[in-house]
Amino acid sequence: MSAVRTEAFVGAAVLAAAASFLIYASQFTDGGRSDAGYGLTASFRSIEGVSVGTDVRLAGVKIGTVTDIQLDPLTFRAETAFSVNGGIELPDDSAVVISSEGLLGGNFVEILPGGSPFNFEPGAEIEDTQSSVSLVSLLLKFVSGGDE
Repeated sequence: MSAVRTEAFVGAAVLAAAASFLIYASQFTDGGRSDAGYGLTASFRSIEGVSVGTDVRLAGVKIGTVTDIQLDPLTFRAETAFSVNGGIELPDDSAVVISSEGLLGGNFVEILPGGSPFNFEPGAEIEDTQSSVSLVSLLLKFVSGGDE
């Protein structure tokens, strides 16, 4: 009978550990819920180092993620869609820049807020964009004297 009690105790401990892990994980991933955020789009000449799931940041704080990247066959620009958390209203003269976390770090999408009293509507396109800067092309310009 003691073997049955031991097995039951171990089974209960495993179930408790699994339940606590699921609760912990759901707190950090919002449990699959969407928090009434909204989508915006932007067009970039180059989004090197950015992919679906990349952070969207404002003042260094993550406020959203990149949700889709498509190549526009007419303009040859990267059409990028991203979501912004609910409760964050961006002025409609804000800019979007592909920034780097450092010399060897990854890239992220940074929003530079403007000063307009009007805000972007959900689904709006941010027209003021700055593409990523290629470190290799910068080094080549430096080595070649800036002629290329």
